[in-house]
Amino acid sequence: MSIFKKLFGKEKPAEEIKKEEELLEQGLEKTKVGFFDRISKAVAGKATVDISFLDQLEEILITSDVSLQTTIKIIDRLEARVARDKYLNTSELNNILKDEISVLLTENNTKDIHDFSVPRDKKPYVIMVVGVNGVGKTTSIGKLAYQFKKAGLSVVLGAADTFRAAAVDQLTIWSERVGVPIVKQAMGSDPAAVAFDTVQSAVSRNADVVIIDTAGRLHNKQGLMDELTKIKRVMSKVIPDAPHEVILVLDATTGQNALEQARQFSAATQVTALTVTKLDGTAKGGVILSIADEFKIPIKYIGLGEKMEELQVFNREVFVDMLFSK
Repeated sequence: MSIFKKLFGKEKPAEEIKKEEELLEQGLEKTKVGFFDRISKAVAGKATVDISFLDQLEEILITSDVSLQTTIKIIDRLEARVARDKYLNTSELNNILKDEISVLLTENNTKDIHDFSVPRDKKPYVIMVVGVNGVGKTTSIGKLAYQFKKAGLSVVLGAADTFRAAAVDQLTIWSERVGVPIVKQAMGSDPAAVAFDTVQSAVSRNADVVIIDTAGRLHNKQGLMDELTKIKRVMSKVIPDAPHEVILVLDATTGQNALEQARQFSAATQVTALTVTKLDGTAKGGVILSIADEFKIPIKYIGLGEKMEELQVFNREVFVDMLFSK
């Protein structure tokens, strides 16, 4: 039985389950080979968890962009589990490692979600997307709009990144490709005004979801960060509790720099969820563990390629099972 079938049962058609499973397997291939295969080789033939193995494990984790803090936590937990459960063989050690990594992802409040949906009691459901230039933010918005529409939801996009004409053009292309309306103004317009108009338009259209793009702002520019607060304040004049979700997009290929971006954005605004992109392009997907461990912010979506279908909901159990499967 496939991992998806085991977890999702009959919630998805068999053909769709198979496609998602194949996409995830392909997207995680580099991480699996560079990280988890190395762990499996280090585990192979071990009768005990000795200093030699722990040294190897530490090196593997750190070179896979797992932070030192998270690496120490994983090793400490591994030693405690082995002492308690009396590790006997390679298979059991693999399962203990798998369990502890899964627990790390649970502790950051990540819930296993199965589809692209939003709470029905908030309409329109307003999502503000933040992140620096180049992480795949606008592309992720386009893919998210596609997935929401595919799920039967009506979507309105807001091009509030008015500092770059290319950003507005890119989002416009995505709106046409997906077939959803977009609200935009001239380059240099007030981003908050665009966000305000977008939310108003969504209300008048009785839309289900609003997705607001924001400038690919540098995380060390306080003035640009202040703009996020202004956008949130203005939207709340139309819908008092908007935005309902603030998604930070991070690029897995940037490794430890993604951690620094998460720190800065978390300090500047209330980030409620993460999208981690470009997992298919890196062998250092271990950064997901550090992000999960340090920030306790749920990982909601992962990007596994350039196509519209290649954004998936992040399911912790599926992710870990896939990485440890042979």
